[in-house]
Amino acid sequence: MHHTILIFLALLFAMALLYMLSQKLRVSYPIFLVLGGLVIGFIPGMPRFALSPEIVFMIFLPPLLYEAAWFTSWYDFWKWKRPITLLAFGLVFFTSLAVAFVSSALIPGFTLALGFLLGGIISPPDAVAAQSVLKGLKIPKRITTILEGESLVNDASSLIVFRFALAAILTGQFVFQTAVVNFFLVSIMGIAIGIAVGLIFYAIHKYLPTTSSVDTILTLMTPYIMYLTAEQFHFSGVLAVVSGGLFLSFRSHKIFDFRTRIQTNGVWSALVFLLNGLVFILIGLQLPLIIDGLGEYSVGEAIYYSVVITLVAIVIRILWVYPNTYLPRLLSKKIREREPFPAPKMVFLVGWAGMRGVVSLASALAVPLMMSDGTTPFPHRNLILFITFVVILITLVFQGLTMPFLIRWLKIEDDREIPEEVQLSDIRCRMASHSINYLQENYAEELENNAKLKRFFQQLQHTINRERQIVSQEETAKERNAAREKFNQIFLELVANRRRELFNLRREKTYDDEVLREYERLLDLEEARMQS
Repeated sequence: MHHTILIFLALLFAMALLYMLSQKLRVSYPIFLVLGGLVIGFIPGMPRFALSPEIVFMIFLPPLLYEAAWFTSWYDFWKWKRPITLLAFGLVFFTSLAVAFVSSALIPGFTLALGFLLGGIISPPDAVAAQSVLKGLKIPKRITTILEGESLVNDASSLIVFRFALAAILTGQFVFQTAVVNFFLVSIMGIAIGIAVGLIFYAIHKYLPTTSSVDTILTLMTPYIMYLTAEQFHFSGVLAVVSGGLFLSFRSHKIFDFRTRIQTNGVWSALVFLLNGLVFILIGLQLPLIIDGLGEYSVGEAIYYSVVITLVAIVIRILWVYPNTYLPRLLSKKIREREPFPAPKMVFLVGWAGMRGVVSLASALAVPLMMSDGTTPFPHRNLILFITFVVILITLVFQGLTMPFLIRWLKIEDDREIPEEVQLSDIRCRMASHSINYLQENYAEELENNAKLKRFFQQLQHTINRERQIVSQEETAKERNAAREKFNQIFLELVANRRRELFNLRREKTYDDEVLREYERLLDLEEARMQS
């Protein structure tokens, strides 16, 4: 027991070191963690870690999907629902079909049903990988929204393909009409269960006397209850978590106060970092076990099959995005008016961003060891595992590493009509104006007699003047950025200076520790606001 705990702590320490190294080198941390796990797995004497699919689907997947859905804009998701649907469902089925025919023709003894199973496993890009790789890259917001929306939903479609292909292999039967009906039933009922559970938790948060700690615990329970409820009835747990997360996120301002938001953000940030790190480092640790289980295939043969199928998956995605981007606009005037023709380089970027991740590996691990009779080994299971690992490795590492260089080479920039900085300044200006009007209408007398309120009123007027200057764009963007960076630098220096003085006050033992900690918390909030 002590040995196991020490190994687990060592993995956590290695995860933290690899993350810090990735931040230093400005590389997406999932790439470093997978490569780090790969190296650690081949260290002599290192115990083998078998990643259980039940652990991934039951422990890791629900909170990671829920957190991704929580920070997805419902308005943007709905606005780009057509390309998201074409990628999340159409591309998954098209990829599965292409992989099925190529793998059955390439690999001796590999049937079409096994090919569909493999296609369902490797077809979905990963939500966690997509968010991590795209974070910090200056690309058009609609591309980010489409890629993140696709990776949220496509897990459900790929798992449905996986289920049907697996059932066909185990039973030897497949009825297309039944599969289509079951697909819509599993999807729609998964969404319904997610929203139903979301409504229950919405009522609990809103109408029961919860505290910030209770609310935080409830948010941790919510994705698991959504997922397990849907899976209990054999519906899509993935769509349940995604739909429920979008539902509650859209209404979170009605049920959470500032204390709950601060506390839950801190807890969820730490939890998601821990789960992400463990998932990706465990992916890398799987390779020695997978190689040991190759059996009748040599490593060279397995690599050859894997590279060919990986290239097929990459090329199929690129071939899919162009006609599905331009044909609807050519055929429909309404779509042309609502969604202007994007530049080809934007479309290529969407096609290149197909990083696979933990869902693919968990699906491969979920392939049973034996057929239905309990005595016949499942055909080509170890090869399926190896191919899946190589697909994840190539798409995550190669495509993930080349993404920033591709963006610079194609000269892709954030093309939002109103920059975020100007939007934020406009919001500050409108909020200050609204507050000034409210004070003048309701507290005119107090504004004359209350010195503190009067100073606050003057601060609001100063905010309006400062933010209007930014919104009017009288200065150039370069000058605004330089002025903002200088202000941030001076402000953070002042915060650091006050922290030093607070330490001196603590040594004087004049003030209560509780009061000093409260002021320190206020300094933390000021610094967090400025850093963000």
